[in-house]
Amino acid sequence: MEPRGRQQRTVVAVGRIEKRVRAREMRVAMTQPEAILWSCLRANGVAGYHFRRQVVIQGFIVDFYCHQVALVIEVDGKVHDSQVAYDRERDDVIRSTGINVLRFTNDEVVNNLSWVLKRIKKDINYRP
Repeated sequence: MEPRGRQQRTVVAVGRIEKRVRAREMRVAMTQPEAILWSCLRANGVAGYHFRRQVVIQGFIVDFYCHQVALVIEVDGKVHDSQVAYDRERDDVIRSTGINVLRFTNDEVVNNLSWVLKRIKKDINYRP
């Protein structure tokens, strides 16, 4: 029989692997608003900063992440209207690591992309 500590690490490792697999699946099946924003963020498209998509941070899969400025960008669909408390708690966990979180609705990305990009640039420029 394995020591208890060994079993716990195995369970955690499986969880991490599952998250990474799910993140990979989500990169393939992006929503239309995520794809629109990604087309602007990819290839250092916003202020020359490198963003990655569907990244696991603190056990959560975030839509977009820029390590250079510690910034997470989330694009929220209608499902987020019913999980406000969960999203707030999730953001608090991520922010506790020094990472800022910006949230935009699908509608904002689709119908007001220029404002979304300005808001992202403003946050990046505000960071030291």
